[in-house]
Parts: sequence; structure tokens; C-alpha cells
Amino acid sequence: MRVVVIGASGHIGTYLVPRLVDAGHDVVAVSRGKREPYSPHGAWQRVTTITADREAEEADGTFGRRIADLEADVVIDLICFTESGARLLATALTGRVRQFLHCGTIWVHGPSTRVPTTEDRLRRPIGEYGRQKAAIEAYLLDRARRDGFPATVIHPGHITGPGWRPVNPAGNLDTAVFQALADGAEVTLPNLGMETVQHVHADDVARLFMDAIAGPTAAAGESFHSVATTALTLRGYAEAVAGWFGREARLAYLPWEEWRSTVSEENARVTYDHIAHSPHCAMEKAERLLGHRPRYTSLEAVAEAVDWLVRAGTIVRNG
Repeated sequence: MRVVVIGASGHIGTYLVPRLVDAGHDVVAVSRGKREPYSPHGAWQRVTTITADREAEEADGTFGRRIADLEADVVIDLICFTESGARLLATALTGRVRQFLHCGTIWVHGPSTRVPTTEDRLRRPIGEYGRQKAAIEAYLLDRARRDGFPATVIHPGHITGPGWRPVNPAGNLDTAVFQALADGAEVTLPNLGMETVQHVHADDVARLFMDAIAGPTAAAGESFHSVATTALTLRGYAEAVAGWFGREARLAYLPWEEWRSTVSEENARVTYDHIAHSPHCAMEKAERLLGHRPRYTSLEAVAEAVDWLVRAGTIVRNG
């Protein structure tokens, strides 16, 4: 089939595009052209690459038509963040594609209540990003129910893998936390370190998109989580990372208001976003309907990213 991937050179596309090519599909990669894939792969030599400024083209009303004119069987949208953008694209593709797959986020759920959280739980997003993604999901799945638009929504957790910084055991992106654990230095966590994070390897997200393409009837009109099968507490995560470096974690704890004053405003903001959600999402639906099961645990996914940071010299292995 002819498959168009919008946002092809990012975290997910780095793994998804080669998988699509290896499966025999004719792949068109649409991106801003400002970044190379995180990992090189010979499959990219067999991809048609198109450079597009989505924001500008949406503003002048040409983006949806441009994608539709590529005459794809399947369109995968990895970088839509507004309901208006989703509406424009879906309208342009109506009657012209076999499948439309949108990348959402587990942030549509808001804070976890009953865990593991399943896809059918009430949407209670607490930030603008989650609210927009929930609105996109509601629109696309309503279109699927009302008029058969072949939409599927996949909601990843904290995407990780070689080439970028994973969410750390303090709930932010500061690599100094990993360095401190590698050094055996004390790391202070917010509250009691019992909030949760739930990573997913970018290749597992790519695999779920592939499984949705392979099972279009089961995938149509559905949303699926894409996370490791278990979540991690901040405390358990920190202990595991220290162990990778032959250390025993030295952990301290502070109430949130005290803890936030010990880090930068940006790190505090990112940490709060993660601990306020404390995600723990289920993967049963993807396995039941699509036969999909993640290959990586949370720690295995993070370990690949941390190994890459060590090789890049960002984290120094001492002793």
C-alpha cells in the first residue's frame, strides 16, 4: 500500500518508516526537513521525502489538500496537536483513504484514578495539550461512528529510546539526575517518590501502528494505549537506575512545595505534569483486538536511552 507518514523523522517515525518499507509498502515521509531520523537505516533510501510547513499550510488552507493529493491508502499523522488541524485533514481525506491513524497521548486521561486505566475511562485532561488531544480523539472517533471515517487513535506514554533524553526518576528531563544516581550521590524526590511514570520504547509504538494497519477492521473507530505493560514509581525507578551503575540509590524526600524550590522552574513544571498524572495505563485492549504486546518493559526501554547517553558522554560512568 501507499502510506503517508506526517512527522516521519521524529521519535516514532524513526522506527515506523523502516518497518513500513521492510513490509513492502510505498512510503511517503512528510516533515519539515529540519531533522534526520534518530537512528540511520538503509530503508530511508527507498522513501519519498516531502518537506512541508504544516502550520503555514494549515493557515492558508492547503495542507489537507496536499496530503490528499498524494493518493495514499493509509495516512499516519504523528504531529497533529489541535482539533482544528485534525478536522481540516480528516475532511480532506474523507472518501480517499482506507485508514487514518492519529498519534494521541495518555495525557487524555488526566490523573489516574482506578488503575490500570483502560481506554474507555472518562476523559479528564488537566492541561491544554491533553485537552486538545482528547478533543481530536473525540472528533475522529465520532466521525468513525457516524459516517465510517476509518480513524484509529494510538495513545503513547513517555516515549523513549536511543537518541533523546528519557523522563528521569524525578519526573523531568534533567540528565543530571541520572548522573547523580550513577555517581552514588544523593537524589531528592518529591513527596515520597510513589508517583508513577510509564515509558514506552518508540519501536513498540511503531509496532502498534503496524499492527493497526495489519488489522484495519479491528482498529477502525478505536483508540489504543501504547505503553509498557507496567508503570514505575519514581522511587523504584531511581533504585533500578542506580543499580545499573553498581550503586545503591541514596534517596531523600521533600514535600512538593519544598522540593520545587530545589530545581529550576522548568524542571518543576515538567515534574509536576508527570506526578499530577501519575499514569498507569492498561495494554489489554491492544492485545485482545490487534494481538499486540510490547516487547520492552519500562526499564528495558529506558536502559537503551541511558546507554546511548553514556556512549554520547552525557552521562559519565565512574568507577
